[in-house]
Amino acid sequence: MPQRSVLISGASVAGPALAHWLGRYGFRPTVIEVAPALRRGGFAVDFRGATQLTVLERMGVLEEIRDHSTGGGDPLTFIDGRGRPLAAMPPEFAGGEVEILRSDLSRILYRHSLAPLGADHTPGPPPADACPPEYLFGDSIASLTETADGVQVTFERGAPRTFDLVVGADGLHSTVRRLAFGPERDFVRHLGYYIAAWDLPEAAGDLAARPVGYGEPGRLATVGRTSRRAAEPGYAGEAFCVFASEEERGHDRRDLRARKQAIARAYDGAGWRIPELMATLGQAGDVYFDSISRADVPSWSTGRIALLGDAAHGATVGGMGTGSAIIGAYVLAGELALAEGDHRTAFARYERKLRPYVTRCQQGGRGAGEFLAPATQEAIDARNAALNSPAAVAAMLRQGHDISAALVLEDYPAQVRAAVCARW
Repeated sequence: MPQRSVLISGASVAGPALAHWLGRYGFRPTVIEVAPALRRGGFAVDFRGATQLTVLERMGVLEEIRDHSTGGGDPLTFIDGRGRPLAAMPPEFAGGEVEILRSDLSRILYRHSLAPLGADHTPGPPPADACPPEYLFGDSIASLTETADGVQVTFERGAPRTFDLVVGADGLHSTVRRLAFGPERDFVRHLGYYIAAWDLPEAAGDLAARPVGYGEPGRLATVGRTSRRAAEPGYAGEAFCVFASEEERGHDRRDLRARKQAIARAYDGAGWRIPELMATLGQAGDVYFDSISRADVPSWSTGRIALLGDAAHGATVGGMGTGSAIIGAYVLAGELALAEGDHRTAFARYERKLRPYVTRCQQGGRGAGEFLAPATQEAIDARNAALNSPAAVAAMLRQGHDISAALVLEDYPAQVRAAVCARW
């Protein structure tokens, strides 16, 4: 099979995972990332269910991810204004079966994508066909023009190039989706809540000594510490906030000062130690701030351009996006290899096999804000009552596990190897 070139936008999770498989199947992947290097910090992400863990195992990264696990931690205790416990959310709710910092996950996937064939024990085609990916940091795609035999790409900084295929693995606010499919407003729907997160400075003292969450109608603030980061200089924990707001603030994501002001306004007048927590915003070097939104794209491909992960079917929180991205990369690469690079056949099979699964996963994102920061005191009390019921907790965990495992995986590495041997 001719070595087809594939440009992948995004080097967080889905991008390096796709590059890993494409390189082993004989494609020539190039990954472009707007950040100057792999991003640091960020949320912890999780994997759950046999389907997600099987893909990680076939990639050869599962044990390393376990080695870098956050360890799960203690339950998150919801408290009242005096710090008294009201209910507890088990760590399995957010941490799945294995939880890892997104920055650690990105680094592992990046390194494995560059590993020589066989160094990570990943099954694949004969070594002569393997092609490690090229990474381009500090640049982004400016335009995409599809022709009869490729996609002409211009970049913000680099020289123009032509690729056989382009894949947008660049998140909920995807550049590839905007350029090739249309404006973000046509595909991304705001679900009425915002989330924010930042590291606490040493001056925060014991604020995050234990994982707790204080909520009032329409807003929740939690604090805690990740044991894996305990040795970092100046690290005193993390803050995570969820608050209701129908106003869309897309421009604020690029303005640190505006982000801080929006968060402070949302928690004005809140009780417990919230004023103390908001005071730490002034010392925060960076603040994650985004809406809880959902991406719905009618078709994940157009011609030689396809979408992967959150760009195609993202849900900001609660939608099992990281696990779905890993699975999506595995399926897309496998279908492209089996179709010998025929994008029309591969893109159609990829979407047909994956869409029902990710649509079910997305449902968790729809209710994440309402669960974490219910709009009324009555709804807060009902949420806490459910968390205090072992039967209700078991049912919720079982439902999440069933959704995450509701996909039968094909053994693409074995099928590709068999196809290669048959051609020989």
